[in-house]
Amino acid sequence: MLKERRTPALTRVSYHRAASAASRATVSDLDEDAIRAAALLHLTGITPALSDSARALTLHAARVAREAAVPVSFDLNYRSALWSRPRARDCFRTLIPLADVVFAGEDEAALALDRSPDDVPSLAEGLASMGPSEAVIKRGAKGAFARVDGRSFEQDAVRIDPIDTVGAGDAFVAGYLAERLNGVPVPERLETAVAVAAFVCLSEADWEGSPRRAEQAQLTPEDPVAR
Repeated sequence: MLKERRTPALTRVSYHRAASAASRATVSDLDEDAIRAAALLHLTGITPALSDSARALTLHAARVAREAAVPVSFDLNYRSALWSRPRARDCFRTLIPLADVVFAGEDEAALALDRSPDDVPSLAEGLASMGPSEAVIKRGAKGAFARVDGRSFEQDAVRIDPIDTVGAGDAFVAGYLAERLNGVPVPERLETAVAVAAFVCLSEADWEGSPRRAEQAQLTPEDPVAR
């Protein structure tokens, strides 16, 4: 993957993954014992987009985790450069029922459900109805909406002047899952998620802007960002 800043306001990301090592991965490459011993298995929609064998590996990993009672997290992470919308939709509809937690942007959820992206609560409810107990809609500058165990939760985004938004979605997921593993309630998970995503947007790299725990309180919806 290559990322280039064409203008201060435009970042272009290009993928060169055809025939890559990852695209050649098969089920036999999977460490099933590591999955069974894990606290959580996290998957994204990028891996199954790489090849048929990578898709089979992803599905098998999810099934191994479920058989071992290991929670499965799935971030749709649709990339139009890697596969078509119909192929992605078919795969999403196979993976979502295998997940305990599903993450999606509004457009990604709409793709999976084949409906309008405008009704966010309906999108979350639709994803949850496919099997996951937790459906989280990532809304960028509009914050997040979650449907967890039949209850709805909303979280405002942290107000910042973003420098580079690439990586913010993954940072959001990392923050949410870290708090989930710590056993904290859903509102606090979402607060951490939007804070981590905001920090990442304040650097020109992808993951390098992720905050340490001690830094988290420096960035809240009530406080301005000082540079």
